[in-house]
Amino acid sequence: MDELMREDYAVVPVPEAGTGVAWLRASVARFSEGEAHVRRRAVAEALLSAVDTARLRRPGDPVAVLARALGLPSSVAGDVALVARCYQPHLPVAAGADAAVERLVAVCGGTRDEVTANRIGLLVQACDATRALVAGVEPPVPVTRRLAPDGSVVEVDLSGAWFGAGRHACPAREHASALVEGARAFHRLHDDFLVLPNAWDFASAAALVRAGFPAVGTTSLGVAAAHGVPDAAGLARDEAVALARLLVRLPVPVTVDVEAGYEGAALAAELAEIGVAGVNVEDGRGAGLADPAEQARLVRAFKEAAPGLFVNARVDTHWLGVDRGSTVERALRYADAGADGVFVPGLADERGIEEVVRAVPRPLNVLAQLDVRVLRDLGVRRVSTGSLLFRAALGEAVRAALAVRDGGPGPVGAPTCEEVRDLGGEGGAAWAGGGVARPPKRVSAG
Repeated sequence: MDELMREDYAVVPVPEAGTGVAWLRASVARFSEGEAHVRRRAVAEALLSAVDTARLRRPGDPVAVLARALGLPSSVAGDVALVARCYQPHLPVAAGADAAVERLVAVCGGTRDEVTANRIGLLVQACDATRALVAGVEPPVPVTRRLAPDGSVVEVDLSGAWFGAGRHACPAREHASALVEGARAFHRLHDDFLVLPNAWDFASAAALVRAGFPAVGTTSLGVAAAHGVPDAAGLARDEAVALARLLVRLPVPVTVDVEAGYEGAALAAELAEIGVAGVNVEDGRGAGLADPAEQARLVRAFKEAAPGLFVNARVDTHWLGVDRGSTVERALRYADAGADGVFVPGLADERGIEEVVRAVPRPLNVLAQLDVRVLRDLGVRRVSTGSLLFRAALGEAVRAALAVRDGGPGPVGAPTCEEVRDLGGEGGAAWAGGGVARPPKRVSAG
């Protein structure tokens, strides 16, 4: 720690270079000293000063969120992660990393200068460190390297200085804190008691936000049925992602039902990149259940690909009526694999709910099959509507049509055309204030 403050301890020097990772290292404030460091740090601070930290307090991959705030597409997150793996000068340049730097330069306007380098550097330096903060790793960066006066390279323990100290202290502490706050916003809703309604299109989600719900989920049954495909068959992946891209415009966290996970880690990274806060991943497979060890590996893959994603591990023992005695064991396996919550649809007896709450150290999610006041008293942290709202909407639509055909009374309380038209603008200023709105499946649970 003292070495960070001493003027005679310098960052390890890097050679000049014209392209790739070597050029990036040689052009950023992080690995500079003297006048070059002062100039380059001023560039980085100017870039950061133009970022409204309120816009960083939103769900999703922190690199993608910061990229958008810096005027870049969120799709740069993959290249940034590749470069971050070999950013430190003592690490060998990974395959493909030089090409990733060149793509990042192109996205930044194609000019290879210090402004471009430090813009990329902010993203790279935010990558592993901020993701570690989101995941609860302390300290997020365990050590840094310095060159001692005798020419030896020493490793400095950062446990007492998470953001460094001295002239190379991180200039983005406030920004990192905002990114972590946004990434953890949906998690925090589970600290108390969350009633989560499930939408099937943008209008239904926007109407629920307008009604005051602090978060919205999707229903896989509703999404699949609305697109003419069966639920829980792995056929609605594109439709689920397309809907997610619309819903992240809303000023609340969004969690997506991804059935059995589709392709796993790649999907997790994609959803986090676009700003999704969480996913439901089920262990049901047709009329049976996945091998719990295999399902645990899937849960772990989701968490490793997107540490900030709230992974709600769905246990389908009660929903399918299969091997109900394994419910707690499965839930514990998934919790050990990194699941942030456990969802047991069909679990509706009070004794069974209490057993899971006592045994599993993760927030329990059930369907709204008992009075929510009872569920809250039992220790449940999240209650989902599943496909109920979608099915209710279908029923009301058919009843209204029959009333018109048969000359009966029309529906009562339907929104006006103007009210529905206005729903299209619910996401127009999404996250402009930077905060999360706070209010004064098989036949599927999806």
